[in-house]
Amino acid sequence: MEFRRPIHDVHASRVAANETEALIVNLELELVAEGLQFPEGPVAMADGSVLLVEIQRQTLSCVDASGQRTTVAELPGGPNGAAIGPDGATYICNNGGSIQFIEKKGKTFPGPTPASHRHGSIQRVDLQTGTVTTLYEECDGLPLWAPNDLVFDRQGGLWFTDHGRGTPTGRDYGALYYASADGGRIVCAVPHLIGPNGVGLSPDDRTVYVADSFLARLWAFDIVEPGVTRRIAAGIPGRSVANLPGVQFLDSLAVERDGRVCVGTIGQGGITVFDPATGGTEFAAVPDPYCTNICFGGADGRDAWITASTTGRLYKARWPRPGLRLAYGA
Repeated sequence: MEFRRPIHDVHASRVAANETEALIVNLELELVAEGLQFPEGPVAMADGSVLLVEIQRQTLSCVDASGQRTTVAELPGGPNGAAIGPDGATYICNNGGSIQFIEKKGKTFPGPTPASHRHGSIQRVDLQTGTVTTLYEECDGLPLWAPNDLVFDRQGGLWFTDHGRGTPTGRDYGALYYASADGGRIVCAVPHLIGPNGVGLSPDDRTVYVADSFLARLWAFDIVEPGVTRRIAAGIPGRSVANLPGVQFLDSLAVERDGRVCVGTIGQGGITVFDPATGGTEFAAVPDPYCTNICFGGADGRDAWITASTTGRLYKARWPRPGLRLAYGA
């Protein structure tokens, strides 16, 4: 067995990139599982296992503490994000098959939206039975194009992003939504976003963060009430925490206990940590150009699981600071 071997070590230093300095954090990775089919949406469980979605395999899967993978539920389309809800079920952002996958030199890369794509959905998976229920496919009569990531607040509602989709002439824009877990209410909180991807809440539940893939920007939206955010000005939906320099793209995210926001970063391959208080960043490298997501768990909150999607791997590391405990877990 090759699982749980230390495979990567980045020593702390400072590097300049386009006149912007980022602290490179010391991170030792252990390979937990491989052979996954574009893994995303990791959720740390109390028994040491990790739930995650495999977008290409179209499943909600479980990787146990020994690295063995099992299928929890079949999710046709493209399961893209996962979170435990107030009832203990797992809630899924399904992009509806908005990604074509391309195999190249032993890696799997996401390609353009296929012509067959119609819409995505929000789904609920009963972890005891594997039963899948579709809760939402539209909002105000308009389809959800490609739901991507989600997070629950302490009121039991879920914020989720719709990434939008590519078209032959450009894009159908995405949005930030808020919905109830029972399927009874959905509202568009922030429309007309270019490529909203990761979403997370501040420790006080007063700010919702959204990572825009194509802008390489972390947005901060001040919450007025569940489902309502404060607009800054006409054409400016929220506050910009920071933009990454150069050609980089942001994916899904998790929040640290002290409020820093950890975002999967495509291009360099790793996790960029944004400090909302200063706008500064840190970077932890991961040996995959599509490092898509991170979650926290363990007794002290410092166990971090990271999805490396083109290589189909799940890594584990000891993070320098504890992650924020989510509103609900299992």
